[in-house]
Amino acid sequence: MNIIEALTEVLQARRAADPDSSYVASLYARGLNKMLEKVGEEATEVLLAAKDHGRPGVDPTALEQEVADLWFHCMVVLVHLDVPPQQVLETLAARFGISGHEEKRNRHTA
Repeated sequence: MNIIEALTEVLQARRAADPDSSYVASLYARGLNKMLEKVGEEATEVLLAAKDHGRPGVDPTALEQEVADLWFHCMVVLVHLDVPPQQVLETLAARFGISGHEEKRNRHTA
């Protein structure tokens, strides 16, 4: 089992957990808008970490930590909406080897 599958199972299990005992359950209890706020917050933190990446005195792992937070919160949203995160990986795999320009053109004509 890979980390995406393992994390998906945990996120699914947290749907029934007590919001006072689980961060993910507390997000689910607060609803989609709160989950989306967290995605936006984490995306901003990724931007700031990327801007400062490699600068003296900046934690060299800050960017990867923030991207991990963003991916995690995106997975929370996907599981909440019953979209298997594996489908995102399959979408990426289907795009592999296709020009980004071509992929975007195909998306708008489909």
